[in-house]
Parts: sequence; structure tokens; C-alpha cells
Amino acid sequence: MENINVSCMAALRAAVPDIEIAAAEPMSRHTTFAIGGPADLFVTPKTPEQLSEALKVIRSCGLPLLLLGNGSNMLVADAGYRGAVICMSELDDVRAEDDGTLVAQAGALLGRVARRAQRAGLTGAEFSGGIPGSVGGAVFMNAGAYDGQMAGIVEKTEYLDGEGNLHTLTGEEHCFGYRNSAFRAHPDWTVVRTTMRLQPGDPAVILDKMNDFAQRRRNKQPLNFPSAGSTFKRPEGYFAGRLIEDAGLKGVSVGAAQVSEKHAGFLINRGGATCDEMLRLIELVQQRVRERFGVELECEVRIVR
Repeated sequence: MENINVSCMAALRAAVPDIEIAAAEPMSRHTTFAIGGPADLFVTPKTPEQLSEALKVIRSCGLPLLLLGNGSNMLVADAGYRGAVICMSELDDVRAEDDGTLVAQAGALLGRVARRAQRAGLTGAEFSGGIPGSVGGAVFMNAGAYDGQMAGIVEKTEYLDGEGNLHTLTGEEHCFGYRNSAFRAHPDWTVVRTTMRLQPGDPAVILDKMNDFAQRRRNKQPLNFPSAGSTFKRPEGYFAGRLIEDAGLKGVSVGAAQVSEKHAGFLINRGGATCDEMLRLIELVQQRVRERFGVELECEVRIVR
């Protein structure tokens, strides 16, 4: 595998001379859990063209491939990732159009999207302001909070297929569902940019709404510790956090991984937690809730081994 990585790095540098490539990059630096060992190759394209070429080269090398936005819904193994990670962070352009749409590249953080919409006097994206993810990941999982979700604002999405060809999904072609979209069924597709349809609004009113959501988050969520947000999907008819709290698990720890004492739906890294500790805590929570209430908690966080 090491020889393959060296060959792939050389091929990448030949095909895209200006692209950023690092070897053995710790994934703990790039996930909101602050957990994860080194990735063999860590590639950061700056343009959609670099992204397309990098995808083609990595796939031609036969390396496993992981797309990374803000790393906010991801738990990476302590051993790291044996393959190439493409980090989308530099693909972060966001612009408001005259027709009331907002166009954002896949690596743009949702907080930036919400702020840009507010400054342009466009309402509808306020819910996304506190979600610690990127546009690509948000479309992939139909991210949502409070009174909104991506399904309610996404008009079209441009993506690259497994061969690097550019396509566009519009409207219902996204197949949005609860924490789901067409992209989950096609892991070889890569979001490039998304167009969101928003409505005219008063920038001051929009800002007030964003500030209200932000204050609610500060009041209820353990924002001072690394986490992946809500660890479990909401079971039908229940709230995951309430089930976990009622099972007596608030504050329970496995090593430095802990069920938050502030919000039981959040599993947090109190400092130096390992992937193994977090996985054992996830399993403990699922077991206790199953035994107490007969409810299966499905992990919302993507486990990368």
C-alpha cells in the first residue's frame, strides 16, 4: 500500500501541479470530534477543476477515497484511514444572485451560507447557521435544525459522477428524506455546488432569528467540548436525548468519551478520547436504551475505519 500511495502522490502532482497534498495527516485535526489517526494521503483541491482531476487520478490508482467537508458528522478510527482523503475546505465560494438564489460550493460552511443570505436580505437559511457542517455534507444527509432542513431550500445540485463527468440534480431528483438523499445511494457522486432558493426578507429580522437559534444552542448544547452534534437519529415517536437521559446515562463515560451532562443526545470528547472509547460508549448507550425502552437507536455519525 505504501508504494501505491507514493505512486498516487506522484501521479497527482503530475496531473495537478498546484494541488496541496500531505502524507500521514492526522484526521483528529479535521473532525469536530477531534478524534482519528493519520490518513495516508490528504488532498486539498482549490478549484472544481482540480477536484475533478484529483478524483480521476485517485480512482485510477485504486485507492479507497473519503470526501471530507468540515468533518462534523464523522468518527475516524484510531488507526487512521488507509487511502486518500479529499478535503473540500478550499471550495468555499458563496454568492447571492439577483434572482433570489444563493449558490454555494460544497466546502462552504453552513454558518457562512446563513450569514451571506442574511446580508443579502434572503430568508430561509437561518436554521443552518449553527450546524457545524459544510454544504456538500449537508446536502448528502439533508441536514436540518429547528424549523428547517436542506430539502426545503435546495433547488439544484451540480455533482461529479464516478468518471468525473458533471451532472445536475433538480428538485425531487435529490430524493431527500430524513437525514437522507440520492447521494447516500451513490457514494461515487461528489457534490460540487448547490443552488438554494430563498425568499426576500428583512435583514434585521433574519439576524434576530439567527441570534435566537444561536442562543438556544448555547443554552442547550455542550458547545465547549468536541462532538459530532446529535450522535443518534431521532427514533420515530421519540427523542433520542430524552431516551438516553431517562435511561440514566447522562454523564456516563468510557475513558474520555462521555454522554454530555448538558444534553444527553450529544456524546463528547472530554479531552484525548479515542475512537475505540467513543464506539464503546455508543454501543453502551444503544444497549441500555434497547433494554430499558425497546427502542433501537441508530447512529447518525459516520464511522470511518
